[in-house]
Amino acid sequence: MTTPQPGYSNAVPLSQPLYGASLGDAVRRFFKKYATFTGRASRSEYWWWALVSFVVITVLQSLAFITGGPGGVSADGTTYEGPGAGYLIFNIILFIYSLAVLVPTLALLVRRLHDGNFSGFFAFLLLIPFLGPIIIFVLALLPSKPEGARFDA
Repeated sequence: MTTPQPGYSNAVPLSQPLYGASLGDAVRRFFKKYATFTGRASRSEYWWWALVSFVVITVLQSLAFITGGPGGVSADGTTYEGPGAGYLIFNIILFIYSLAVLVPTLALLVRRLHDGNFSGFFAFLLLIPFLGPIIIFVLALLPSKPEGARFDA
């Protein structure tokens, strides 16, 4: 039996943040801690997942537009042509994906806020139009603070 190497995800328990997480480690931990709002998440865990989610959403939206477009006025300018089947199918897939990752994404955000020694209730700032997401973006960029260990289980 081999001993875990420092820096690899199997060396860090799920109850602790994984600093310097790789893309694969971050995605695995995201799904393993699906609805865990306690504990902390490192910047790399948070931003790797943000990148993966952004890519998935962008690909699905692009496929929706390419395969069916949003619809428009017919060539003779008299009738409205609705969106194509591909547009609807990929938007339904996008909707299902968004629902599937909503709770774990919020849980990851709360854990990221904990790592910066902020209360998870700061996630409610997302409800403030325009300014709220900017504040959350800045808070997620801030470095980890040792005081955030108070949020560990």
